[in-house]
Amino acid sequence: MRFYSPTHTPHSRCIHAISIIYIYQSHHLQLQVFNKHTYKLHSKICRYFSHNMSWQAYVDDHLMCEIEGNHLTAAAIIGHDGSIWAQSATFPQVKPEEITAIINDFNEPGSLAPTGLHLGGTKYMVIQGEAGAVIRGKKGPGGVTVKKTGMAIIIGIYDEPMTPGQCNMIVERLGDYLLDQGK
Repeated sequence: MRFYSPTHTPHSRCIHAISIIYIYQSHHLQLQVFNKHTYKLHSKICRYFSHNMSWQAYVDDHLMCEIEGNHLTAAAIIGHDGSIWAQSATFPQVKPEEITAIINDFNEPGSLAPTGLHLGGTKYMVIQGEAGAVIRGKKGPGGVTVKKTGMAIIIGIYDEPMTPGQCNMIVERLGDYLLDQGK
């Protein structure tokens, strides 16, 4: 079987390699390396999926999990550089300056207090948090918790009937775990 030829586009090579990885993972077959390029492509795809797919699993399986019959409205994991690593389908489209302001507040605690924390154009009043580690915001019956880890920020947005304490527990528990893992 030959799944790569010089006439394939880079996109089609990825599709074929992804298919082979899927078959390998699904049916526990041994992956045969057909040539040097295939091996390099397989390595890149495995690194990509081990990085990106695991972050999405953290959002889907941990942040959006049900707790006492409630769950977060939206959640995301965002790199310190502002790149979105994973997000729930309901997470608002954030602006780069909103993420920059959040990162700046971790570096200079209290800088968001006068202006509020903005996410996707929604303004949250900043309330008590943990300087340099956790930012909490409130808006009406809902709010937001943001936890900083070594590589990312974890954002959880909630609305009633979820309580602020439940949101804090979900977001901060994952953040503490990632910190322990060096992430």
